[in-house]
Amino acid sequence: QVQLVESGGGLVQAGGSLRLSCAASGRTFNTYAMGWFRQAPGREREFVAFITWSAGRTVYGDSVKGRFTISRDNAENTVYLQMNFLLPEDTAVYYCAYASGGTGGYTTPYVYDYWGQGTQVTVSS
Repeated sequence: QVQLVESGGGLVQAGGSLRLSCAASGRTFNTYAMGWFRQAPGREREFVAFITWSAGRTVYGDSVKGRFTISRDNAENTVYLQMNFLLPEDTAVYYCAYASGGTGGYTTPYVYDYWGQGTQVTVSS
């Protein structure tokens, strides 16, 4: 089992920044990738970004490219999401996800084995 604990959400004005953290614990010896997804009320879960654990390859969703940066600390088993130039449409619950398989397809939620509880991000206009 892997446990994921997110932190860093909150309320921010448009144009501001927030940094989310997600700490993984438990059986984390087989990490392939970690990702961030978000879900706004009445909408499907949306891919935000992922990072592969060994090579550090990153991929971003189109709506956040150039504004968000995902990074990792392998020693601390922690992934971060630096969010800059936030927009009201970024308002959502943000979820951290963990993949223990090397199947690829990390832009879809179905390949992830574990999920955090979610952290609310609210951007006011």
